[in-house]
Amino acid sequence: MSEEKVTDPSSGGISMRAAELVVAAFLATIGVMVIYDSLRLGAKWGADGPEAGYFPFYIGCLICIGAAVSAAGALRGRATGLFVEWTALRQIMQVLIPAALYVLGIQLIGIYLASAAYIALFMVYLGHYSVVKGALLGIAVSASTYTLFEVWFKVPLFKGAFNPLTLIGL
Repeated sequence: MSEEKVTDPSSGGISMRAAELVVAAFLATIGVMVIYDSLRLGAKWGADGPEAGYFPFYIGCLICIGAAVSAAGALRGRATGLFVEWTALRQIMQVLIPAALYVLGIQLIGIYLASAAYIALFMVYLGHYSVVKGALLGIAVSASTYTLFEVWFKVPLFKGAFNPLTLIGL
């Protein structure tokens, strides 16, 4: 049997209630956007059957109902305890923020350079490797990936909006 760790709300962190309310608000926003767009497309029953927004309208209504039920449960006090402590949230953000920047980097400078930087920075800051090892491995992995896809398979991967690889003739 596994033992569940019970956290004390006074130790600091994001409460379960706050997390459920944020998720309920997010889902309600999505539901309202679906309903709005469905009405824009037409959510009625036309002469030849349902209009384009008919079924999405009801899906949006169900999403909003689900969000309301979730928010009501959180407000009634059903959700107790901590969702995440500050120290755990800090560790999550140490991975989540660089991952989001990596996705942005792919859009701007392409998958090869963004991957080299991502691997190198992760090795240096989270893995505590030397800068030289991180940079060498990041470059080696990206060069290997480039060779595999671009040269051998002849499948070009996204090189970014700025395509900085053209500066070195690739």
